[in-house]
Amino acid sequence: MSESMRAIVIAAFGGPEVLSYQTVQKPVPGADEVLIRVRAFGVNHAEMHMRKGEWDEWNPITGLECVGTIESYPHPPSPAQAERFPIGCKVAAVMGGLGRNRPGGYGEYVTVSSSNVIPLDTTLSWEQLAALPEVYCTAWSCLFTVLDVKRGERVLIRGTTSTLGQAAVHLAVDAGAIVTATTRREERFAWLREMGAAEVAREQSGLFSNEEGGKAARKFDKTLNLIGNRVLLESIALTRPGGRMLQAGWLGGLEPVKDFNPMVQMESGVHFSLFHSKVLGTPEFSLSKIPLQEIVRKIEQGKWDARPARVFEYQDIVNAHRALDSHDVGGKIVVKH
Repeated sequence: MSESMRAIVIAAFGGPEVLSYQTVQKPVPGADEVLIRVRAFGVNHAEMHMRKGEWDEWNPITGLECVGTIESYPHPPSPAQAERFPIGCKVAAVMGGLGRNRPGGYGEYVTVSSSNVIPLDTTLSWEQLAALPEVYCTAWSCLFTVLDVKRGERVLIRGTTSTLGQAAVHLAVDAGAIVTATTRREERFAWLREMGAAEVAREQSGLFSNEEGGKAARKFDKTLNLIGNRVLLESIALTRPGGRMLQAGWLGGLEPVKDFNPMVQMESGVHFSLFHSKVLGTPEFSLSKIPLQEIVRKIEQGKWDARPARVFEYQDIVNAHRALDSHDVGGKIVVKH
């Protein structure tokens, strides 16, 4: 007889109130999959879009990430792999279809491929740990796998008061980059400078444009655009020939670029890429390359402040999503069991 568990389920598309608690079948791990007892999970904007029916792929039990403990690992491919995930081991799980094509972290238990799980040795609380996996794995991949940021390079990060933006600032500054950070909130300027940004500018259309012809008056070696399509073309224009511009966020909405004509509108010689965190854990974007344990150590030591902005109890998921919908939290939202 199969075992059951509680889960938060998207019962219909709509506002936060469509999220309901249901008793569902406890997942059973397949080949090279671990079963994790979920202790806490971060709440992500993609889950809001899934709840509204605006995402391309979703599971009624959403949740792109979680932290918890290994409950079982019945079918490891080798003894060495089994030793990486002993029963009771603290782990972070991210992507691997979680919340998209398989039940995600909003359940009490979750199964996922071991390639999407990172064992961690940490003294951080579950809620503090839950604020890290998706954000820091994505930020690290953007900066160092795709943009290949080097010490001394001038890096523009647009949308830095988002959780992904904050993580990107921490990592880029730590790597020795000269960071220009943007935000709509001028009250956050001093805070971003304390994080190590060399320069902070107000986020707006026409950023660093000269008055004549609207041309970019400055050029950066690397640009990380977390605002989205609304500033895609000007972010390319703000990047020097031979530089790289990466789009990895949609804080400004999901509307496509209207009447896009690359021959007329795009700058020559700028490398433009897109990054979607759903690829984390694939062979091309292996989690084993991401130093999450080292990142956790720096946070334990107080080098970076990565505490969640809001923490909600598991039974309070509706209010957690109301906070998410407000776009006014200023940091990561975490739900704990």
